[in-house]
Amino acid sequence: MEPLVMLSLLAGMIFLLLMIGAPVKFLKFVGTGAVRLLIGALLLFFLNTFGSAFDYHLPINVFTASVSGFLGVPGIIALIFTDMLLIR
Repeated sequence: MEPLVMLSLLAGMIFLLLMIGAPVKFLKFVGTGAVRLLIGALLLFFLNTFGSAFDYHLPINVFTASVSGFLGVPGIIALIFTDMLLIR
């Protein structure tokens, strides 16, 4: 094959990979965030189930679910301390 055809095919494949790769990375980022948000809401649900025995309730909303989902157990502890020290 001629060099011009090879370079054109190579440039076309690189362009195609760049165009397809960018949305895939963005969708992976959004999917990871959504999974963490759901895990945070689930952790808060279990905290509220366990906390009902001690008459403790932490509201489940987007902010608390995102903090507990992205930070994990330290985030839940921070939410509990914030609720007990600042709000109540």
